[in-house]
Amino acid sequence: MQLLIKRLRPEAKLPTRAHHDDAGMDIYCCEKHVLEPNQRIKIPTGLSFEVPFGYVGLVWDKSSTGSKGIKTLSGVLDAGYRGEVFLFLHNLSDVTHTFEAGDKVAQMLIQKVELPEIVGVEELSDSIRGAGAFGSTGK
Repeated sequence: MQLLIKRLRPEAKLPTRAHHDDAGMDIYCCEKHVLEPNQRIKIPTGLSFEVPFGYVGLVWDKSSTGSKGIKTLSGVLDAGYRGEVFLFLHNLSDVTHTFEAGDKVAQMLIQKVELPEIVGVEELSDSIRGAGAFGSTGK
């Protein structure tokens, strides 16, 4: 499979993998951003993607940023979207973080998705767990 990616800005950097068998591709910011404690920011990547039909791009934390208290809030990149991809970050720490142009900010996985037919029903089948929610399985 090929993942087609268009640079929307000349300084935008195409995603890379540190190792050939890494699941996630590193996604880079294309300009400097300062992220203050408890702040959320929107970081442009300068890229648009053509995710193949039947697949989805999932944006996740990099362990290096997550370990510093930076949470990626970006989520899902649908196959039909062709606009610029932005990364949304939240600083959960009490330290200011600076991202320079070309810094790795998040990672993206491309995964197959099922596209089920949605059917509304009056009842669902029984299960052992039933409606047991948080804490229902004990400590």
